[in-house]
Amino acid sequence: MTSTVPASLTRTAEGAALQAVLLDMDGTLVDTEGFWWDVEKQVFAELGHELDEAWREVVVGGPMTRSAGYLIDVTGADIRLEELSVLLNDGFEKHIARGVELMPGAARLLAELAAYEVPTALVSASHRRVIDRVLDSVGHHHFALTVAGDEVTRTKPHPEPYLTAAAGFGADPWRCAVIEDTATGVAAAEAAGCRVVAVPSVAPIAPAVGRVVVGSLEEVDLAFLRKLITGTG
Repeated sequence: MTSTVPASLTRTAEGAALQAVLLDMDGTLVDTEGFWWDVEKQVFAELGHELDEAWREVVVGGPMTRSAGYLIDVTGADIRLEELSVLLNDGFEKHIARGVELMPGAARLLAELAAYEVPTALVSASHRRVIDRVLDSVGHHHFALTVAGDEVTRTKPHPEPYLTAAAGFGADPWRCAVIEDTATGVAAAEAAGCRVVAVPSVAPIAPAVGRVVVGSLEEVDLAFLRKLITGTG
């Protein structure tokens, strides 16, 4: 975990209904979810295997160990998990070296959160090396704290990443708004006790108690997130 939480942010959070906003990265903040699938297809093609499109919904949003392990199992590819993880991360980095695009509404939301000094974290199942490369394009300054999948003992769908982020801000998870695009990420956030805004990218996500589903980040602003926490509106 990396953190640059200034005192002004933690003071702003005290006594507020909304104490922090925690964002997923791939498919939520940046339009990179498809990159992973493209890399997975390419790597497995080089290993002599064609990936079934139906498998995409299984691996989307998951940690590298789970996604890569699943694809090894279903294809029978002759490669160790550790070797495959390196190939996938290397391939993804080549994709993002050309730059990444923010999802619609993301730039405006990040700017609003910064303007109102809302503590904001990036919480991803991707490895630190990948997160830092993405933030080279997006801007590290948007986040006072970032949590990578290889920096926690158990990553999504386990709640540890979101509990770690909330603790980093000294925030109550129940007063943290999480924005996620996959069922795996939503499960992690809800298990941590956070309120969730789901912005489905690959597979649909149903509304539930403490969770709202929107079509894009263009529907989300600070007022929306505050209402999510207070239950008003």
